[in-house]
Amino acid sequence: LVMSSSPAGAAEFADTAIPDTVRLAGTDRDLLLNGGGIRKKFFMDIYIGALYLPAKTGDAQAILSDTGPASVRMHFLYKEVSKKKIVDGWHDGLSANLSPEEYTALQSQLQQFDSLFRTVQRGDVISIDYKPGTGTEVRINNERRGAIPGNDFYRALLKIWLGNRPVSDSLKQGMLGNS
Repeated sequence: LVMSSSPAGAAEFADTAIPDTVRLAGTDRDLLLNGGGIRKKFFMDIYIGALYLPAKTGDAQAILSDTGPASVRMHFLYKEVSKKKIVDGWHDGLSANLSPEEYTALQSQLQQFDSLFRTVQRGDVISIDYKPGTGTEVRINNERRGAIPGNDFYRALLKIWLGNRPVSDSLKQGMLGNS
């Protein structure tokens, strides 16, 4: 996947401009685009995944062990993705990257997280932000849906994209800025 810069200060994937920086709601600090890429399934473009951090790094382990703010933005390209498919994706990605004990320990948080989603359409953006002191905050098209306390849950979620068995190797490399 090729990421190109446009004069407007944004990266572009699949003719969609992705901002170089984002600001988490209720904060005064910008996060930098670490990298991004396209999640494909059965040769179809599903969403653009973009990772934002306080400072750029290609070190997945450093990202997974951090305790600072971070954001994953999912810009949907496919015409419609049902809530069930989104929720199933979280469960599949977590179970592939966590031990059975770790996965079981997250069930109550995961149930609460699952309840924050709805079916999305092309053009919708899901923001999954980690704010120290707040936890994992979910927004769909900038509408706050809720938050899950704790850094452990957010870092487990990041393993879906950055773990040893990521949802897509090319998306992992893109989010790490290696594309």
